[in-house]
Amino acid sequence: MLLCSEKTPAWAGPRGLLQKRSRADSLNAGLSQHTACLRPCPFGRDGHAVSIPLRLSPHTFFDMADQESVTELTTDKASIKARGLEGVIALESELSSIDGDKGQLIYRGYDIHDLADHASFEEVVYLLRHGELPAQSELDDFSSHLRSERALPAPILNLLRETPADAHPMAVLRTAVSALALYDEEADTMEEAANHRKADRILAQIPTIIAAFDRLRKDKEPVAPLDHGSMAHNFLYMLNGEKPGAAAEDTFDVCLVLHADHGLNASTFTSRVIGSTLSDMYSAVSGSVGALKGRLHGGANQEVMRMLLDIDAKGADPTSYIRDRLDADERVMGFGHRVYNTMDPRAAILRTMVKELSEEAGDMKWYEYTTKIHETMTEETGIDPNVDFFSGPTYYQLGLDPDLFTTIFALSRTAGWTAHLLEQWADNRLIRPRAQYVGARDRTVTPIAER
Repeated sequence: MLLCSEKTPAWAGPRGLLQKRSRADSLNAGLSQHTACLRPCPFGRDGHAVSIPLRLSPHTFFDMADQESVTELTTDKASIKARGLEGVIALESELSSIDGDKGQLIYRGYDIHDLADHASFEEVVYLLRHGELPAQSELDDFSSHLRSERALPAPILNLLRETPADAHPMAVLRTAVSALALYDEEADTMEEAANHRKADRILAQIPTIIAAFDRLRKDKEPVAPLDHGSMAHNFLYMLNGEKPGAAAEDTFDVCLVLHADHGLNASTFTSRVIGSTLSDMYSAVSGSVGALKGRLHGGANQEVMRMLLDIDAKGADPTSYIRDRLDADERVMGFGHRVYNTMDPRAAILRTMVKELSEEAGDMKWYEYTTKIHETMTEETGIDPNVDFFSGPTYYQLGLDPDLFTTIFALSRTAGWTAHLLEQWADNRLIRPRAQYVGARDRTVTPIAER
C-alpha cells in the first residue's frame, strides 16, 4: 500500500521510481532536501506485517508492510540510496534532536542554551538516561555513585604505564575502555540495572584513563581521583595535580554539556549498531571511541588549534592566511556541518566562552584570530562555523594539549553513547541495512594454469 498526499508526483511510486531513473537519480542527489526514511523491521516479531514508512519527501511515503513495495525497494536495481546514509532516518530516538535550519539542538525537549546555562553535566547525563532532570536527592545519589566508580583497576593503570608515550591518545582510550571489560564481573550481563551500573563505571573511569595517560607520558605519576566534587572538577584536578578555579571548572562543565549527545552521528550510530547485535557495552563504547578517532568526526578541533598555532607562530594575518588556503583548495577545518544549514548552536555558546577566557587571561589573540577567520569564511564561502572551531581554543585556554581534545569529546559523548545503548536495548532490533551491488556478474572461473 502506497501512502501519498495529493501532492505526491506519479513517479514517486515504487514502479514509477524504478522506471524514471533520471528523476530518481536527481532525488538521490538531493537527499538533504528529500529525506529517505528507512525504518527497520518491516515485519513484527509475530510474523505479521507492520506499517513502517519510507519517506522520500515531506509528502511522499511508502508503506513497508506492502510486500510488493518491499520487494521492489530492496532489489539490487532499486534507486533509493544515499552516500554516507545522508538524509536517511534509520531509527527513532527520544534523546536529542537537531533542527539544522533553525540551528537548534535539544536534549529530551530542553534547548541546549537552557541546559548550558542552568544544568550541570551530571544533571544532563541523568536526563539523557532517565528522561527527566533529577531532583536534588536523585542527583546526590547519582553523583555519589559516579564518584565511587572513578578509580581504575590496577591492571589498567599498569597497561597505561606500559603504553608508548607517543601513542595516539584516542588509541590508548579505545584500548583501555575495551580492557576495562576484563575486570568487570557484569561485563556480559544484559539486565537493565546492570547496564546502568556499567554505564556509570565507564563514564566515571574514562576521565581517569585520560588524565593518567597524559601524566604518565610526561613522566609524572597519575593523580588519584577525588571522592568528592563534580566530574569537571575531578578531571582537571587529576590532569593538572591541583584543584581548578571555579571559572575553569564551570567552563569545562559547560563543554561537557555541549558535547553530551548530538543525534545519530557516526560514533553514536556505531554504538547502536554494535549494541543491536547484543554485544556488551564495553565493546560498543570502544567501537564508538574508534569511530570518533577519525578526523572527519572527532579530530577537527585539534586541527583547528593547529591552524591557530600556525598563524600565531608565523605572525600571519588570519584573513590572508585563510584566503591563501581557500585559493589553494585546502580545507579549513571547523566549518560546515552535515546537518546544520546555519551556525551550530554549540559554536555560538563556545564563541562567547573563548572571548571570556581570553579576557580573563588578558590575551585576546585567540578570540581575535577566530573572529577574523569566521568573518573571512562567511565572506568568502558563506559557510558557518561548527562546534569544533571554538572548542579547540576553549580547551587550549584551559591548559589541555591539542592531541587530548578528542578524548575530551569522548569523555562527554560517553553520556550519549551509553544512553543510546540503553534506548536501543529497550526495544532492540538488529541494525542490518543492505548495500547495492555494483560489481561484475556472470563470471566463470578460469583454471589457475590459464590465468
